[in-house]
Amino acid sequence: MSTPDFRPARPEDYPAIRALLIEEGLPSEDVAVGQVSRFHLAVQDGELLACAGLELYGSDALLRSVAVAKCARQNGLGRALVGIAERDAFAIGVSRLFLLTTTAAGYFTALGYERFDRRLAPGSLQSSSQFSLLCPASATCMTKNLL
Repeated sequence: MSTPDFRPARPEDYPAIRALLIEEGLPSEDVAVGQVSRFHLAVQDGELLACAGLELYGSDALLRSVAVAKCARQNGLGRALVGIAERDAFAIGVSRLFLLTTTAAGYFTALGYERFDRRLAPGSLQSSSQFSLLCPASATCMTKNLL
């Protein structure tokens, strides 16, 4: 078995990204070419194993859709993709990442994210589909400063 390849998503990857998100119980309705600024993937032998998305809002960004296929868990793929997304965000001028989670607050705390009052998130993020439509009000909002 080969080593996973980490790479940016291509237009032809979006059906597989949506399928993985659905399989993992994550929102996928707004995932389409041109809808989310950036997706990073872990692919092995042509199979999508994991993904992480970034939505850019000026100096803030939303880390979203971090998913690892059940067959690929416990291999550090999620952690690696979050790191890639963080470095990518920093390189393009993002100073603060936000995320919403209903099940993985402990995981993201271990990666340096802190709980944040969702009502105090920047207005641009508040109007995103993740904040306004797809994630329940009970989702934990978290943030991490990249500077």
